[in-house]
Amino acid sequence: MPYLADTENVSSGERRDYWRHVVSHAFVPLEASFPREDAGFDGRLRGATLGALGVYDVDTGAHAAHRTAKLTTAAPAECYKLGLVVSGRGLLGQAGRQAVLNPGEFAVYDTDRPYTLTFEDPSRLLVLIFPRTMLGLPQDRIAQVTATPISGESGLGALVGPFLLQIGALLEEVETHGGARLAGNVIDLVATTLAGRLDLTADPGRTRNALFLRITSYIEAHLGDPGLGPAEIAGAHHISTRYLHKLFRAEGTTVLAWIRERRLDRCGRDLRDPLQSLRPVSAIAVKWGYTDASHFSRIFKAAFGLSPREYRHGQALCARGQDEASPLPRP
Repeated sequence: MPYLADTENVSSGERRDYWRHVVSHAFVPLEASFPREDAGFDGRLRGATLGALGVYDVDTGAHAAHRTAKLTTAAPAECYKLGLVVSGRGLLGQAGRQAVLNPGEFAVYDTDRPYTLTFEDPSRLLVLIFPRTMLGLPQDRIAQVTATPISGESGLGALVGPFLLQIGALLEEVETHGGARLAGNVIDLVATTLAGRLDLTADPGRTRNALFLRITSYIEAHLGDPGLGPAEIAGAHHISTRYLHKLFRAEGTTVLAWIRERRLDRCGRDLRDPLQSLRPVSAIAVKWGYTDASHFSRIFKAAFGLSPREYRHGQALCARGQDEASPLPRP
């Protein structure tokens, strides 16, 4: 389950000390200061671990987090952090640089060099923390771009924001299913973006992975289109269908198998959702691109071992506590 900390569960007089503990536990040892120690403070942090990558969704009131020289010496971490501002504004300072981060902008910073991240107003941000070695880029070159804002509106930076937002919204799901593999895709995309900023020649493998991530994000956004297939996907990304198939073979799968698995996973999720219990099975199938009810029923049963109606009925029994069986299967 994702890590969760919320100041709502703490008395008002203890919230600032609680938040100091929360951010130090989730990231690296930090000091926190507040505009007024006697003022109220609200903060909420959700996080998940995907292999060696930590992903955190942070809602915070006004405060500043300080990674001091004393702390970097006493508790070295050899990690990078990436902060993406979702709402509000952040001010990041490191190595003599000051980066003002507005919504959609992000920056990378080194946990083993002093830094300060300040929020003058309530803000929300997504934070990644990962070992420096994961990037596969020279650390002396990365040091040139820490605390430098990267736009989320152009270039590869435009892929980072939406992708991280989607991960932040599905922390529990991504932690449970394929977390380590997803972490590799995230880091590849970040590394390719930074390589572009530094005018480095990116590893061809990383470039391919960034393209694969872009393609799978496109598939996710178009799962409901019954006509979604290799030709449309390749055309949307200006590559040949042959190269598209090559990308998926390198991942040990095929384009159609990937689409089928993602559609079935979405159908299973909707059938498990009690808020959609009155929605016809056929409507759920159509929502995710299956217009032939008998075809949908066959492939669903092949993947889950139950027909869609049996699957939904089993979920209802589990929810009422009338079934002691293990959790319902996923494709």
